[in-house]
Amino acid sequence: MTDKLSLYLDLIRWNRPAGWLLLLWPSLAALWVAAGGFPGWHLIAVFTLGTILMRSAGCCINDVADRDFDKHVKRTANRPVTSGRMGTKEALLVGAVLAVCAFGLVLTTNGATIAWSFAALAVTLGYPYAKRHVSMPQAVLGVAFSFGIPMAFAAVQGAVPLLAWGLLLGNLFWVLAYDTEYAMVDRDDDLKIGMKTSAITLGDHDVPAIMGFYAAYLFIWGALLNAPQQGLWFWLAWAVSAGQVVWHYSLIRLRSREGCFKAFRLNHWLGFSVFVGVVLSYR
Repeated sequence: MTDKLSLYLDLIRWNRPAGWLLLLWPSLAALWVAAGGFPGWHLIAVFTLGTILMRSAGCCINDVADRDFDKHVKRTANRPVTSGRMGTKEALLVGAVLAVCAFGLVLTTNGATIAWSFAALAVTLGYPYAKRHVSMPQAVLGVAFSFGIPMAFAAVQGAVPLLAWGLLLGNLFWVLAYDTEYAMVDRDDDLKIGMKTSAITLGDHDVPAIMGFYAAYLFIWGALLNAPQQGLWFWLAWAVSAGQVVWHYSLIRLRSREGCFKAFRLNHWLGFSVFVGVVLSYR
């Protein structure tokens, strides 16, 4: 039983929380914006637990879809499904149970949020297969990893205003930035197996493109949240976020596997800084 539990935790990347933190911070920030301040403990709990559950379900789906590719990539060859330690049906069952639990949380909100959750699920299911056909599959991931934003507005306001879609667009640029860093780690392996990624598509323009994606993210969010009116604490948080972007440049500029992977893993701190800036702007 202990071995089985350990295998399940490995399947959902429990020891690597950076993945669900990347999803969580923009969703919580959107809750604050939609509510004009503290959104209440119920919605915070729903979106926090739902984020963890859906990211874990996504890992199950992704591992099954990529099992024949992952065995050719150093970083992913020992994943439970790829290594044969877990069957595809079992992995999909685990993912389905997690998704149903997440949907149970959504049912405690309102009709608009429930309706949008089906769109979020569709994007989540489609992403693993985008890597076979789309030259920039990170853009599809960007939509999937940003869908907590319109759902947050739906949960608070019962509708999804234009502001929510603007914030989703801005967040998509952030996902493009950090997932291109992630793709740079596996670029050599992905070229051998014919996988499509933004790191391959961008080629030698990968580093300047990533810097541009980061800049677009911070600019769009700052503009939409009316940064000039938000006060000193908001600006300090944005300055900390911009400082992290500069630090990431120092990590990825030589395109080393170690530097790119470190930059990716630390991105959740950038998202946290933006979240703190949003929260402090409503003090």
